[in-house]
Amino acid sequence: MNMMNKIVSDNKTDTTARYERCIENSKRVNWDIEKDIIRGRTFDVSQKFLPDTLSQVEEMTSLTEDDKRFLSQIQGRTYANIFGLVERFINTKIMEIGQDYTFGDQVALEALVRFSQEELKHQELFRKIDKMCGDVMPDGYEFAPQPNDVAHAVLSKSTWAVLALTLDIELFTQAHYRDSIDPTDNLSPLWKDVFLYHWKEESQHAIIDELEWVRHDETITAEERDQGVTEFIELVGAVDGILQAQSQADTNYFITACGRDVSVAEAIEIEKGILGAYRYQYIFSGASHPHFGKVLGSMITPEQGERIHAALGSIK
Repeated sequence: MNMMNKIVSDNKTDTTARYERCIENSKRVNWDIEKDIIRGRTFDVSQKFLPDTLSQVEEMTSLTEDDKRFLSQIQGRTYANIFGLVERFINTKIMEIGQDYTFGDQVALEALVRFSQEELKHQELFRKIDKMCGDVMPDGYEFAPQPNDVAHAVLSKSTWAVLALTLDIELFTQAHYRDSIDPTDNLSPLWKDVFLYHWKEESQHAIIDELEWVRHDETITAEERDQGVTEFIELVGAVDGILQAQSQADTNYFITACGRDVSVAEAIEIEKGILGAYRYQYIFSGASHPHFGKVLGSMITPEQGERIHAALGSIK
């Protein structure tokens, strides 16, 4: 075997080993929605659902303590619904690229099949969480985007752009749990368990996302990659559009259900605060993740990086 063939062989072995570890970990952490997470419990509205570092309610100075708790619950319900939404298109893309392995690497195929099965379970979990929130929260909450419409729009973009967005999402999922949800003591224990078990499986998904994005990147031309950068920027813009609409919906729900009068000026400030929190949660915390920057930076040119940076800077 010459040196080049040996390098290729070693790279394949390392990649296969990473897929194998994902499979092993997937089997080890596998959980059941009712038996492991819900366990007959209901949500307690005397507790917050999202930590202040994510909801940013402490920066909304007009809110009472009751307001802050209620707004954390509204944002928490939206948080669950956003994950249910993105997992719709993530799962579809994973099933699509899994076809590449049908008659090839069966280890990679198994890893992607398990990924897909887990994403379907997560969608079921978040549908249940939304219903359980509805059982204890006031009527009138609305989740503006339709998951199938969003999935069709996202999947109309190139695989490079979709996998870029997917890794971004998987990484901020990890960061939110480790840095904010897990260390916060005054959250609903049931809510914390939802995202503990979600995190356990998403840890494998982030590895697979990276492997598949890098694999795909190696198959495309410079022109196709440049188009992927353009489409990734478009997807980030579309995400921001969703966040703007949901911020408005959540503000309206807060105003009608908080139990006190809210002035027009305060409503404007609350909507601005919610949008800022959502942009941090779903855009900036992923785009600024060091590992996302490392993987993205290994693929693109400095000029393409500047384009992405400028696009993120325009979101205010």
